[in-house]
Amino acid sequence: MQTFRTPEDRFADLPDFTWEPAYADVPDPDDTDGGTLRIAYVEAGPADGPVALLLHGEPSWSFLYRHVIPVLTDAGIRVVAPDLVGFGRSDKPTRPEDHSFARHVAWTRALAFDHLDLRDVTLVGQDWGGLIGLRLVAEHPDRFARVVAANTGLPTGDFDMPEIWWQFRRAVETAEVLDVGRLVASGCARGMSDEVRAAYDAPFPDEESKAGPRAMPTLVPTHPDDPASDANRAAWEVLSAWDRPFLVAFSDSDPITGAMAPILRKLVPGTAGLDHPTIAGAGHFLQEDAGTELGRVVRDFMAG
Repeated sequence: MQTFRTPEDRFADLPDFTWEPAYADVPDPDDTDGGTLRIAYVEAGPADGPVALLLHGEPSWSFLYRHVIPVLTDAGIRVVAPDLVGFGRSDKPTRPEDHSFARHVAWTRALAFDHLDLRDVTLVGQDWGGLIGLRLVAEHPDRFARVVAANTGLPTGDFDMPEIWWQFRRAVETAEVLDVGRLVASGCARGMSDEVRAAYDAPFPDEESKAGPRAMPTLVPTHPDDPASDANRAAWEVLSAWDRPFLVAFSDSDPITGAMAPILRKLVPGTAGLDHPTIAGAGHFLQEDAGTELGRVVRDFMAG
C-alpha cells in the first residue's frame, strides 16, 4: 500500500489547536506482509480520568474538536481524539480502493484498544466518527460505558440516503480539485474564517493526499448487499439491546443526518429517560459551529 504523510510544517500556527500529537503504528488487517500505518492522535487531560474518545468524520480531522477538548479536560476528563487514517496527521493511503469500512473500523480499534487499551469509554462520534464508533461499540461493548451520537448514524443500505447526501457524494466524486476547506465550511451554519478554513486544508497539500476524503462517501452502504451491510446489520442487533446510556445530541440544521435522531432514540434502549439536546444554530459540523456547547453536553452527560 502506498501512503502519503503530510509534512509537519503544514500544521504550523493552527488556530486554537496547541496540543502536540502522539503517534501509534497499527497493523493493516489486509496486509499479509505485516505492514503498518501511523495514526496520529491528541491525548489531553488527566491520565486517570474517565475517557472520552472523540471521533471526527469526513473530511475533517481532530482539529474539529479543538473547542470541545478544553471543556472536557477542565472537568477532569481524559480525552483521546484520533485522526482517522487518511486524514489529519495520520498516514494517507493514496488509492481510494485502499479504503474500506472494515479497514477503518480495524485501524481505529487497533489504536483505541490494542495500543491505548481504553476501557469504560464514552464515545463521541460525528459523521464517519459515528459510523466507525458505533461499529466499535457493537463489536466491543465491554469497552464502552456510554455513547454520544452527534449528527451521525449507521446505514445498512436497506434505505436510501437523502438526496442532499447524494449531491455531496457526486460533488466529491466529480471534483477535479477537491476543496476540503470549502466542504467543511459548507456544512457549518455560523460561518468560518479563512484561517480556520486553511486548517482544514492543511492535511491535504495535493490531490494524491485526498484519497481518503474522496473514498469515504463511496463506503457508506447504499444498497442491501454492500460489503459493509451485513456487519452494520449485526451492529444494529447489538445496539437495539444496548441499555447503557446513549445520548442523541444532534444540531438543528443538518439536512444530511437529521432524520437519524428520532430513529436512534426509538431503536436504542439506552436512550430512554435521557434529555436529548438539540444544539441550536449549528450545521453538520456542530463541533465547529458549537464546540463549547457540545463539550458541555458531553461533560454533563459523563458527570451524570
